[in-house]
Amino acid sequence: MQMNDSRSVPASRDKVWSALNDPNVLKQCIPGCQSLEMTSPTDMTATVVIKVGPVKATFGGKVTLSDLDPPNSYRITGEGSGGVAGFAKGGAAIRLEAVGENETVLHYEVDSQIGGKLAQLGGRLIDSTAKKLAGEFFMKFGAVVSAS
Repeated sequence: MQMNDSRSVPASRDKVWSALNDPNVLKQCIPGCQSLEMTSPTDMTATVVIKVGPVKATFGGKVTLSDLDPPNSYRITGEGSGGVAGFAKGGAAIRLEAVGENETVLHYEVDSQIGGKLAQLGGRLIDSTAKKLAGEFFMKFGAVVSAS
């Protein structure tokens, strides 16, 4: 599955960059995130509970940041397993564009793959759930970043 979009965040580019690298902020914003811990400056482990249609699963996985160009862009890749529900892996290219002193446009290009029971649910359900989760993340992210 591929998904590309841009979202406006009411904060400076430096503030948005800092938040994108803060596990406490990310944990608040990622739907279903139970835990998110930095294991190195570019690696995190996470536990996320998601529900896609009739399938609810707890995914444990690893996230890695690469191609870092602070405060402009990075690539985030991850892989997780949800037991019998299946697996998910993928990545996203994130680019920040300063529009003003207190506004940043966050551009993202996501490419992901799923397998197991989740893959059997059908592309439309998976795509609509992914878009809904992305929308929830960016709504919370914008609120958390602008409030801090």
